[in-house]
Amino acid sequence: MKFALVCLQAAFILAAGLSLSNDQVPVFAMGGGPQHIFLTTSFPTANLPPVTFDQAIIASPLLDQSQGRPLIVVPASNGVIAMLDAETGAPDWKIAAPAPGGQQTELVSTPVIVGDKLIIIYQCLDHGVRMSHRIAVIDMANKKLDEAFPVLELYAEKPSADGLAIVKFNPPTAYSHAALKHAAKKDGGLGIIYASFGNAGDTQPFHGWLFEIDLDAWRQQGANQAVTATLLTTAEAECPVTIESGTQEMICGGGIWTPPGPQIYPAGDSYEIFVPTGNGQVDLSRRDYANTLMRLKPGLEFDPGCDAQLCSNFDPADPDKACMASCKNLFIPRLADQNAPLKPASGDCENKSYAECLAWMDYDLGANAPVKATLRDGRSVLIQAGKDGGVSLLDTDHLGTQFDRLQIAQVCGAAQDPCKMSWAGMIVTQPVLSYVDDAPVVMIPTFVPDHTHPAGLVALKIVSANGAPKFKRLWQYPDPASAEAKQVFRSHPSLPVLSKFAKTGDDVVWIIDIGMQGTIYGIRVKDGKLLVKTLMKGTGRPLSAPVVHNDMLYAASTLPTTNQAILEGYKIEVTP
Repeated sequence: MKFALVCLQAAFILAAGLSLSNDQVPVFAMGGGPQHIFLTTSFPTANLPPVTFDQAIIASPLLDQSQGRPLIVVPASNGVIAMLDAETGAPDWKIAAPAPGGQQTELVSTPVIVGDKLIIIYQCLDHGVRMSHRIAVIDMANKKLDEAFPVLELYAEKPSADGLAIVKFNPPTAYSHAALKHAAKKDGGLGIIYASFGNAGDTQPFHGWLFEIDLDAWRQQGANQAVTATLLTTAEAECPVTIESGTQEMICGGGIWTPPGPQIYPAGDSYEIFVPTGNGQVDLSRRDYANTLMRLKPGLEFDPGCDAQLCSNFDPADPDKACMASCKNLFIPRLADQNAPLKPASGDCENKSYAECLAWMDYDLGANAPVKATLRDGRSVLIQAGKDGGVSLLDTDHLGTQFDRLQIAQVCGAAQDPCKMSWAGMIVTQPVLSYVDDAPVVMIPTFVPDHTHPAGLVALKIVSANGAPKFKRLWQYPDPASAEAKQVFRSHPSLPVLSKFAKTGDDVVWIIDIGMQGTIYGIRVKDGKLLVKTLMKGTGRPLSAPVVHNDMLYAASTLPTTNQAILEGYKIEVTP
């Protein structure tokens, strides 16, 4: 397929009278008259060799503008953080996450920048076993660890649901994958950060944990006073399982792991936190909130706000719809009336409820982060995708109200074409939000690890129908009827990002399909027109968000010949 793709690119470029280059793949844009859109490699090139990393870049790169010129922060998974010049990709400086003697570090969560401070979360391992989880602050102005913030080792314990035992944060079965998130305090200061945990797999016992960390208390009073609150998503002291995956049996779990992390939005003079959780046990009577979307406030105290009478006989395997709809601060995923049941070709969901099917297939809601949109009438909604290929439209003020649910990706696998990675699902992302004609439009990347079903980037417009918000399909790229749609996006792509072309005023969504050579797509939001398609030097990186700044695009990648990680930089050019 790659040979065919290169041949098609060659035919187009030769017809346009241009020389062939994998760095320049122009496509004509219609808005504002004929134009060429190019992505030209800024680095690495023959004159600007790549900065290579021995371990993968799993966390997303970040843009730092605190030092008077833009730097790209590249956090490698071995705990080495490099600052690269945004123009040339040359190394400016680097630092390693501190660890106890003889231990290794692993950094997977995307750090967060607060002013001139870079805050990182990482795990320390001894012979492959996670011994501790730590947070450190890097002073980017002075290019060193910030001595005002002693390295913070995380620990927590909470009472079990029955009050008879204690559930402890267990480093070997905890894993930080979700991005660190920052919230400002109304009285000023450095603010609050939130650190999330699930597990690297489904090995029990594990739970979802969320830590609230006050940066000002940390700096002024020391590490012992830094953690101001914790959330435990499944308050179970015992996690007995009879098969390898405890989440298939809906035991414990509830990890907070989606790469974009929990989402924070203003609420009055404060803020609220939307926390998606992974598979495991959901039982309102036991304060178990796996496979849900939770709304919390500062302090992390949680009340689901569900009707006690409607939920009095809660069945975790098949919750009552009226009970789920009654919950103000909790969304439990469910099919809409118009949705067909999930029926994998494998037959794995025969004689199972929707909740049991999600658990068995590992289709957890918590794989995806929500996005909040404002409607024309001023109301707000949340768009929450699921790993099962469905997207839900929720009332922000009352999460139990599901206005709509649309299946935008078919379940992976067919009778003669088994799913290559059934556990991977079809959506793991956070939608990006734009507006077309003052109506919200969300773009959601899908993938399907088979050769039967189409996948790609799906745009949904939120419209009003009979006074209620509804999804309306706006476009899909590639065209789902095309052969290409069954050949690309066969595995997790990058996270999508938005930018605006200053010369045309068009919003553009960027997405990278991963392969031996990754493919960067730039697609116009208003109509789904492909503006640019470029092959990368390396593979790209799944679930990593590119950075777009000053007509430049930066993306984590891997050289397929050496497996070394690199950062690739591209100049976005729009020419008459």
